[in-house]
Amino acid sequence: MEDKVKQLHDILAGSSNIVFFGGAGVSTESGIPDFRSQDGLYHMKYKYPPETIISHSFFVHKPEEFYRFYKDKMLAPEAQPNKAHLALARLEQMGKLKAVITQNIDGLHQKAGSKKVLELHGSVLRNHCVKCNAPYSMEYVKNSEGVPRCEKCGGIVKPDVVLYEESLDTEVLEESVSYISNADVLIIGGTSLVVYPAAGLIDYFHGRKLVVINKSATPRDQAADLLIEDSIGKVLDEAIQGLSEES
Repeated sequence: MEDKVKQLHDILAGSSNIVFFGGAGVSTESGIPDFRSQDGLYHMKYKYPPETIISHSFFVHKPEEFYRFYKDKMLAPEAQPNKAHLALARLEQMGKLKAVITQNIDGLHQKAGSKKVLELHGSVLRNHCVKCNAPYSMEYVKNSEGVPRCEKCGGIVKPDVVLYEESLDTEVLEESVSYISNADVLIIGGTSLVVYPAAGLIDYFHGRKLVVINKSATPRDQAADLLIEDSIGKVLDEAIQGLSEES
């Protein structure tokens, strides 16, 4: 494993056009549950399956049930950035990392200090009234009784999160494609690469080195120039040691 971390260190040292594509595994080390692991949300027992609850139609027709699950399982205001978030922020500060493209909705990359973060599935930190579009904070939603309502018009407040049955933001998709297609190095981390269309963005990479860091197998393992099956926080933290001095 030390040899692979050294290989990653050398790849990072030799590039100033790196893009990171990440998923839920990046934030599990901050205590935020993922969906598909054995302890993930899909394996918990609810009145309805999680993928049904966090769908657009369920939000519209059963907002009380939606928010009961959403507040309990998808909001983690106490969560803090872990070693992976902090390492990526440092890589950006060094001028090496050009963008973080994330499927996560927790805002931890920005909290760690990353500036260029493309959120494919939105963010729990942003919320708006479906009637008048007035903005609301995560705290407002979290602390509301039942379904959060707009103080101005009484409309339901909806999180700016891409639910099942909803489309991804076109501008975010196009910008993500641009960064990936122009990258010299693409690091895929903490994602099973089974959620589309997000996972399909990897097809646009034609750069020099593809790195995959994930505890379980992904469909891109065979194509990777470097495959590391370990904790992403530990790997990135060790791999960036000494980089600032070399840059």
